Amino acid sequence: MDFGDDVMDGGSDAQRRKKRYHRHTPRQIQQLEAMFKECPHPDENQRMQLSRELGLEPRQIKFWFQNRRTQMKAQHERQDNCFLRAENDKIRCENIAMREALRSVICPTCGGPPVADDYFDEQKLRMENARLKEELDRVSSLTSKYLGRPITQLPPAQAALSMSSLDLSVGGLGSPSLDLDLLSGGSSGYPPFHLPMSVSEMERPMMAEMATRAMDELIRMAQAGEHLWVKAGGREVLNVDTYDSVFAKPGAASFRGPDVHVEGSRDSGLVFMSAVGLVDMFMDSSKWTEFFPAIVSKARTVDVLVNGMAGRSESLVLMYEELHVMSPVVPTREFCFLRYCRQIERGLWAIADISVDLQQHDARFGAPPSRSCRLPSGCLIADMADGSSKVTWVEHMEIEDRVPIHLLYRDLILSGAAFGAHRWLAALQRACERCACLVPAGMPHRDIAVAGVTPEGKRSMMKLSQRMVSSFCASLSASQLHRWTTLSGPSDVGVRVTVHRSTDPGQPSGVVLSAATSIWLPVPCDRVFAFVRDEHTRSQWDVLSHGNPVQEVSRIPNGSHPGNCISLLRGLNASQNSMLILQESCTDGTGSLVVYAPIDIPAANVVMSGEDPSAIPLLPSGFTILPDGRPGAPSSSSAGGPLVGSPAAAGSLVTVAFQILVSSLPSSRLNAESVATVNSLISTTVEQIKAALNCASH
Repeated sequence: MDFGDDVMDGGSDAQRRKKRYHRHTPRQIQQLEAMFKECPHPDENQRMQLSRELGLEPRQIKFWFQNRRTQMKAQHERQDNCFLRAENDKIRCENIAMREALRSVICPTCGGPPVADDYFDEQKLRMENARLKEELDRVSSLTSKYLGRPITQLPPAQAALSMSSLDLSVGGLGSPSLDLDLLSGGSSGYPPFHLPMSVSEMERPMMAEMATRAMDELIRMAQAGEHLWVKAGGREVLNVDTYDSVFAKPGAASFRGPDVHVEGSRDSGLVFMSAVGLVDMFMDSSKWTEFFPAIVSKARTVDVLVNGMAGRSESLVLMYEELHVMSPVVPTREFCFLRYCRQIERGLWAIADISVDLQQHDARFGAPPSRSCRLPSGCLIADMADGSSKVTWVEHMEIEDRVPIHLLYRDLILSGAAFGAHRWLAALQRACERCACLVPAGMPHRDIAVAGVTPEGKRSMMKLSQRMVSSFCASLSASQLHRWTTLSGPSDVGVRVTVHRSTDPGQPSGVVLSAATSIWLPVPCDRVFAFVRDEHTRSQWDVLSHGNPVQEVSRIPNGSHPGNCISLLRGLNASQNSMLILQESCTDGTGSLVVYAPIDIPAANVVMSGEDPSAIPLLPSGFTILPDGRPGAPSSSSAGGPLVGSPAAAGSLVTVAFQILVSSLPSSRLNAESVATVNSLISTTVEQIKAALNCASH
């Protein structure tokens, strides 16, 4: 319940059971807020006076003030949580710095590592760390007494983000076991992206004005002609010079540093979903992540500034998102931005995004302010007569490359294709096709009879598979809080590994080791996709199948492309008769995914019967396939096209990823044998794929 707007009437018992709510008018709220600032605890006479002035019952006045005090207490609690979290992070950083200093210390006499002093210095560090933890516990205890309940130093959202990393530098791979270091930090060397808890009342008018300007600019860009957009490689790309002159902003161009590049693109097409359904998805951060798992690694709503009700005629939210390319070598992009939705006319909506400047906030944590931002972007959504929508998508970003872009992905990213409008729209079309396949139970559908799958079983299978794909995509994030360690491997990238303790009911409980590598293949994307998804060729690359053939037991199409489907596979191996493989493959013009996970037969029967699959644990592995983005190279093969290996041949960027449950005990230690096993597994898989596609020399 919104403490500022709604109050439950406190009449008779029958009335209380009905829980009738009254929404106060803006004038009433304004006067109540003014009184609250002067006197948070009004006496009976003051409440009676307010009751007469505002036309409210004294009981309503009393309840409003009670609720407002509760709200203030919650705000204080959030502030205390932030303080304690910062203290905890500080202790961790100090401890990490001390340990790193110990590793590099040398003896001044012989130049080697000290023997006795090293031990005593480490003991001092342990004692100091214990003292700091005791101090933090003491402050936490005092705060708990003040708040009247225990507090959590790391809230669930932060705990979920705090990923474990693998420290291979201590003792090397030859050591009997390796510690799981729970270190918050990332490969980029910058602290995590800190977000405001909410938008203050003073900032709201400024943000509303910013969103309105972004909306106007978006509409002009979406409807502009050839003077603003130029054709490049079959895509519409922003003419930056024209943009700077048409949408002149004081000093905008002059402040672009040498490490800042502009990405601007536009695309349009039909989407099989109503405009209202699309608007609902855009404004819901959970659905936003669910629709775009291959692009959005995580998202959340920070604050709701305007909550449009009927058809979302006007809504404004502050959102946070992390965008990724699903490779451990490409850092994620983080944005905190306003998303503004407005119905322009009957049957036409506009959704505009604009970054919120958090430079001052970032500077407090010692990081240089990022120049990466989302400029006015978004889409126009027009309702069509057949229930579909026409979407015009505009992407516009200024990106600061804090770390050099890996050579493998340089062409793809600098061309703007990695996060361009064409990729977003293709992913949206594919996601909407998938949703269209989820027809309500009881309605006839031409695909339901496949392998005897009932409508309920189909919905359950699609729900389970969607969770599998989302989990796989999230596991490949290279964010500041998801640290990868590099081993030697089959390419310049090497095999990168990370480890975490899984407590998610949707995954096996215990220590999970993730490993991935990215390679370039001189083969078109569609050929690589067809090879790895086909059950008839699976034995050529799947090391765990031991060369045995694989049979498709069931197949559920979930899109117009024949490669977009969910399959249950069974290995024709007597020793593995109790296990099946759940696989989903999906593709569009901008990339492909093949994700799979083992599932036992009893669990498969639960899914096929239509029961809730949320408790079935899955540990997915798979492939991501993207075009290499090289100029002049097509993204797919065609009859009479260039030969593989020729200078103009299309190439593919393929990421191979595995997840292995090392131990079912979350407190166990990771042994080096598991790391060596997964390293060998990925290296062998890559070699076999290259051999099967006749490109072993690359």
